[in-house]
Amino acid sequence: MVKVLKLNSFYDSIQAGHGSERYEPAHFNIVRIEDMLLTSEAPLNYSRRSYYKVSLVKGSSKIHYPGHSIGISRAALVFTNPVMPYSWERNSEKQEGYVCIFTEDFLPGIRLQDLPAFRSAENTVIELEQENFGKFETLILRMDDERCSDYQYRSELICCLLTELIFEAQKMLSAPAGPQASNASERLTAAFLRMLETELNMDISYRKPRLLSPADYAGKLAVHTNYLNKALKEVTGQTTTELINARILREATVLLKNSKLMVSEIAWAMGFSHPNHFSSFIKKHTGSNPKAFRISK
Repeated sequence: MVKVLKLNSFYDSIQAGHGSERYEPAHFNIVRIEDMLLTSEAPLNYSRRSYYKVSLVKGSSKIHYPGHSIGISRAALVFTNPVMPYSWERNSEKQEGYVCIFTEDFLPGIRLQDLPAFRSAENTVIELEQENFGKFETLILRMDDERCSDYQYRSELICCLLTELIFEAQKMLSAPAGPQASNASERLTAAFLRMLETELNMDISYRKPRLLSPADYAGKLAVHTNYLNKALKEVTGQTTTELINARILREATVLLKNSKLMVSEIAWAMGFSHPNHFSSFIKKHTGSNPKAFRISK
């Protein structure tokens, strides 16, 4: 049985001195992995959806994402975002390192969801040599020192140090910082996918989507519906409707598994006019109705 660790429980599992932290819009905290009261017997499934995490770890472990897993054999930086469900399985008793936990509001002006380390599961783990581990550990220890200080501008300084850590890690990734569109179809596809991601991301906008149909997206992008569909099909192999439905399904299933929202609330948030239509959509794509899917393993 996978142990589900809500973030409040995560904080409660930390030794005295860290357990009083709770959610704030511009939230930041650091915890030591050694202080976490965890065992290696079952994976940990972090399910709180408002937080980004950057973990600096040492020890054998494995991160499980829907459809694939990534093994860690030595020191590594691990990036996780609020909308990607995952579990973390410890393969060795000895685990060292730190977890930086923060909200997007803590880093104003940075679109974290656009950065490769937070955007794609393939880029979430960066294995490190000892020299690089020491460099990132120094940044984290400086942040922790400032977090506990009474310096008037400690939040601003921590923000700068965290930004430095994230972008130093970005330099180590081979992936480009953004989509490299070489023609009109690729540029249009990149713009559509960015718009689709933002429109249906509950952590960015707690409202009913304004763009629901291919025509809505085409109008916003100032192109004809058929032209948009042709461009998307050319670049991705999928139609506009297929891409919209896939994004709705991904967000809806994450909400069903990792939130306490009622099914009717999720249906509204995904743009469905009636919960029955949402139930039919989920059953068509998963084989289960929303309530059955929510309690399934």
